[in-house]
Amino acid sequence: MRPTVAALDAPTETRPTGALVDGLIGVAIFSGSLPATRLALTGFDPLFLTFARGALAGLASAALLAAIRPPLPARGDLPTFGLLSLCVVLGFPLLTALALMRVDSAHAVVFIGLLPLATAGFGALRAGERPSRRFWLYACLGSTVVAGFALRGGLTLEPADVLMLAAILAGGLGYAEGGRLSRRLGGWPVIAWANVAALPVTLPLAAWFAPPQMDGIPAAAWAGLGYVSLFSMLIGFVFWNRGLARGGIAAVGQLQLLQPFLGLALAALLLGERIEPAMVVAALAVVACVAAARRAA
Repeated sequence: MRPTVAALDAPTETRPTGALVDGLIGVAIFSGSLPATRLALTGFDPLFLTFARGALAGLASAALLAAIRPPLPARGDLPTFGLLSLCVVLGFPLLTALALMRVDSAHAVVFIGLLPLATAGFGALRAGERPSRRFWLYACLGSTVVAGFALRGGLTLEPADVLMLAAILAGGLGYAEGGRLSRRLGGWPVIAWANVAALPVTLPLAAWFAPPQMDGIPAAAWAGLGYVSLFSMLIGFVFWNRGLARGGIAAVGQLQLLQPFLGLALAALLLGERIEPAMVVAALAVVACVAAARRAA
């Protein structure tokens, strides 16, 4: 018997904790995106990587949609899906890949700490959410902890920093739009339709920018491409969009404050970067801010 949309998007719990579980799973998957992108860039250029990951995610999404056949989006939703595709299928991946050609992942994850604020801000603007003042206080405090940890060695605004700031804006807007649509359409159909909507762009451009020779590309680059295509572009959003829809864009979005520290841990394991004791202290402080922001929301 064919699975249904309701089955795939069925809540894991009826309490708000279920939304946090979904959000945590999504954040854990997204935390591998920057390290995996760095691995993929050892064999592919940023343009091919961006369009190839979008094309592979789009083909996988098309197969999933064909198998389960959820209702088609309404015509009025098409502009929103276009914006979502522009932000999360093209904008964020391309901007982060270009930045990671210039800096390492430890530098880039500095800016991921700003993503919860961007998501909450766009959630207020686009989804009509109105978190309390205490929520904004804890959200800003958590982002300050992240930024303070990452900037403790000093940071000047370089071209890569500008690219990452632009990526944060694209990601925040895309997450807010995805969470808004997921309230009506379900978490996984939203990202699946967004990936499919981008196929007319991603598929031909992936073929255009494909390397002339594939023989010498290291296995790590292929593994990175596979991860960002299936996990970062599809599987992670299944949980993330559902968490945003069930728990609130602003509240669940604060879980992204944990992403820089998870990303640094993965970078240490995959890329040999050193984990510092300050990271553990800062991560504990961020967990406290996330818990406080969730209650205040």
